[in-house]
Amino acid sequence: MPRAAAVIDLAAVHHNLGVMAARAGDAELMAVVKAEAYGHGMVPMARVAREAGATWLGVALPSEALTLRAAGDTGRILAWLWAVGDLDIASCVAADIDLSISSLAALDEIAAAARAQGRRARVHLKVDTGLSRNGVPECDWASVIEALVSAENLEVVGIWSHLASADVIGATSVEKQRAAFERAITLAEGAGLTGLLRHLSNTAAALAYPDCQYDMVRAGIGIYGISPSPQMGTAADFGLRPVMTLRVKIASIKRIEAGVSVSYGETWTASESTLIGLIPIGYADGVPRSASNRAHVSVNGRSYPIVGTVAMDQFMVNLGENPDGLVVGDNVVLFGRDADPVEVWAEQAETIGYEVVTRITTRVPRIYES
Repeated sequence: MPRAAAVIDLAAVHHNLGVMAARAGDAELMAVVKAEAYGHGMVPMARVAREAGATWLGVALPSEALTLRAAGDTGRILAWLWAVGDLDIASCVAADIDLSISSLAALDEIAAAARAQGRRARVHLKVDTGLSRNGVPECDWASVIEALVSAENLEVVGIWSHLASADVIGATSVEKQRAAFERAITLAEGAGLTGLLRHLSNTAAALAYPDCQYDMVRAGIGIYGISPSPQMGTAADFGLRPVMTLRVKIASIKRIEAGVSVSYGETWTASESTLIGLIPIGYADGVPRSASNRAHVSVNGRSYPIVGTVAMDQFMVNLGENPDGLVVGDNVVLFGRDADPVEVWAEQAETIGYEVVTRITTRVPRIYES
């Protein structure tokens, strides 16, 4: 094994897709594989999702959708985020990729691309129901819907939105957003846009708000065996299995005496003689600097604290008197199988599980195990 590796459990992905499909009930399942499938590898995860029966793939960027097409995926793909002038829009229309519309400018751009190619482009209308991020604001719903109805080279196949607080148990905004989504559906259907694929639910909503499922569930973080939030419960509580295990070899072990400090800024000083293990992975690999003096690594079920500041390429752990008899070249695990779940590691590093797995960079090879 290399100095560090993110080991991806493909059987766990299959299992988690089954859990999410069961939560979706009669609704279709979209596997969200944006951002390199939350750091797990977009193309391999897309293939597993298709094998498991996912009828849709979801990505943020048009370039991600085109990468999936280039890798041989021929199924339905939705891309939903870009800036006006994105050169990949025309290529997406040509590649039969569904695109999301959040403004009249986006509508015009897709329509122009479709007109230039002499074909119809499939689009999903995204309505802002309260997240106040992307999506058509309610004051513009009528005008955008009118433009969609009159656009000869656009085929409107879906309407969708995104929940702000589905991962917060008892959030009143969920019902408010669902009511707004219903208003948007009614307006679209009244204008003649019928038979649309309606989708509002993400992983958190699928787990906690079954009335938000509609016709499709967009499953993201749950596929990768991570709970949307600690408040909702652990991944194990939902029957999800961890997918990524981050393993690193120990590069060196040295003894330091009481009063000796470790790493930049001297943020940790030994109170007694102890052994320090150097772990050759740092924030350039995606380990959050906020893990400094907070997070732990695991060996044989035993936890060892990170001491000192996480550097670009390395950090240190306090091995004490090394009760496990570790030697240079042995593996330690930051999170995953045989260690803390990524949610625990994220909490120690004062972040969220999404960020921890997604930020693991390409300096760390992915190893896929069935």
